[in-house]
Formats: sequence, C-alpha cells, structure tokens
Amino acid sequence: MEIPAIRTEALTKSYRSGDEILTVFDKLNLTVAQGERVALIGESGTGKSSLLHCLGGLDRPSKGKIYFGQNDLQALSETRLADFRNREIGFVWQTHYLLPEFTAQENVMMPLLIRGVQYEEAAPVALARLDEVGLRARAHHRSGELSGGEQQRVVLARALVGKPKYLFADEPTGNLDERTGTMISNLLTELHRTHQLTSIYVTHSRDFARSCDRVLRLQHGGLADVTAGE
Repeated sequence: MEIPAIRTEALTKSYRSGDEILTVFDKLNLTVAQGERVALIGESGTGKSSLLHCLGGLDRPSKGKIYFGQNDLQALSETRLADFRNREIGFVWQTHYLLPEFTAQENVMMPLLIRGVQYEEAAPVALARLDEVGLRARAHHRSGELSGGEQQRVVLARALVGKPKYLFADEPTGNLDERTGTMISNLLTELHRTHQLTSIYVTHSRDFARSCDRVLRLQHGGLADVTAGE
C-alpha cells in the first residue's frame, strides 16, 4: 500500500482571544496522495490559510499530527523544520513578497542561497526556472519593473527553484485580473505535471478548483469533499 504524501491525524488549531479559546479547525483527518492536486475552498475566515500554514510547517497546530510520507513534522526541531520547508515545499502566496532591491533572478535564487548553495551555482538554476515561466528576458528587472502577472510568475519560479516535492499556494490568483489569473492557473497546472508535485491550493476560484483532482471545503471547523455538481 502506497504511503500518502501528506496525512494529518486529529489536527486542531486554537487561539486564545481574551478569556475565550477560538478553535479554527478541530480534529481534521486529511490524506493527500502522491501527485494529487487538492483545492481547498471555503468562506473567508474559515481557517484555510491557517490550515495551509500548519501543513507547511509555518505554524504549529495546537493538537494532532502532520506526516509527510513517514516524517512527523511535530517531531522536528525548529532548525530541522526550517530545513525541511526549504528543501521539500514550494510556497506561492497571494502577495508576492519579492525583495524590491533585487532582480527577478536574484529573488528566485534566494531559497538556494539560504540553503548554502554558492551564487555561481544558484544563478543558472534560477535562470532556468525563469525561462520555464516565460520570464528569461526579464531576469535582470527588479520587482517594481514587472507587472502583477510577471511578479507572480517570478514567485512560481522561486517556489520551484529548490526542486520541492510539494507545492502549497494560498490564493495565487487573488490579486490578478481574470485573464492573468487564468494564465497563472494554467501555469500552475503545467508546473504540477512537469515537476511531478503534490499540490494543495487555497482558492476562491471555482473554475481553478474544478480543474484539480479533488476539492475540499473547510467550514465549521471541519473538512468535507465537494462533489462535481456543487
């Protein structure tokens, strides 16, 4: 039996708000197969981003377990968890978070430089990823010189530069117009295939969600499968 790419056991996230405990999600059991594309939908404020942050090791759950293959994320120290994120997971956010003083190529190189890869080795790898998203000619432009769609393509290149196994995207088309958003959605689909990723996307786009292998709705602190007709 194949080991799931990602698996959670009774995952719970709670926050203290004054004298009360606010539970964002409670006892979530989620299994994602190797190579699967999962869309996570739900109303604003239901905890989709919080769930993605926990799955990606950017935040710790209050209770429960998260496994990537046989690796227990909760058993990792902060240093080992940071290294796991850098090597295994590519992140794409609604806001691009590009460093304005650096070029597109230098922004894409950052995960490799953080890993300790030398500049001379990282530069051609970053250029290859920019070429893959159609931005080789813009490699030496700073983020302020790029359109919103171009900035998001730089983010995609940066997410994939370290050859991750997993891609997590939080509203990757949320700040884009419809035409550019469709282009980014199509690019995400193509990159998932060519890089043999396991991907989870938080999205409000029903069209993009329907293009995925499975759609899950987060509501009232729980997860439910969405059927094709919904």
